[in-house]
Amino acid sequence: MMSLPRRSRSMLSKKSPRFPSLYMNPKKVELQFNKAYKAYNDAIFRFCYYRVFDREIAKELTQETFMRTWKNLTAGGKIDNIRAFLYRVARNAIIDHSRKKKEASLDNLREQGIDFGVEIEKTLQDSIDNDSAVEAIKKLDDIYREALLLRFVDGFGPKEISEMLNETQNVISVRLNRGLKQLQSRIQKTKI
Repeated sequence: MMSLPRRSRSMLSKKSPRFPSLYMNPKKVELQFNKAYKAYNDAIFRFCYYRVFDREIAKELTQETFMRTWKNLTAGGKIDNIRAFLYRVARNAIIDHSRKKKEASLDNLREQGIDFGVEIEKTLQDSIDNDSAVEAIKKLDDIYREALLLRFVDGFGPKEISEMLNETQNVISVRLNRGLKQLQSRIQKTKI
């Protein structure tokens, strides 16, 4: 009788991803993709939103992320960790968007006939504190902002962030520490 090889300790200690390898038949791919969509759609939207600070663009980027993932899967691509893969695709979609982005000023929008009225002024007054915090986050260096948002908004640990960004855990920990110091400094400057 032939016995199966024993698993080594390293194989047993590794956490298996929530969605194991998606290299399977089309029905299973569709089922797993739908599970991933339900599980990560909101998180990917938040990830995009806190990088572009525009709800509609964040929705488009989220949709683009899942479309690219679907195309990869249907083309026979192998994904071992769907969560990390989705965040990497979202990050790339944000980078692509920022390269294409053209800023539209408030004056240009008014020239096109868009009137904001009194309600927008009240909303702006109500959100001044939020805006100052968002502005402080926007002014952070990209590498620090990304690490902080992944850690404190999306709730990832340094190990998960390191996998998503293709960096070591030590590099991510340093970025988190320096980013927090930068953020604290910028917030203190705005209070003065």
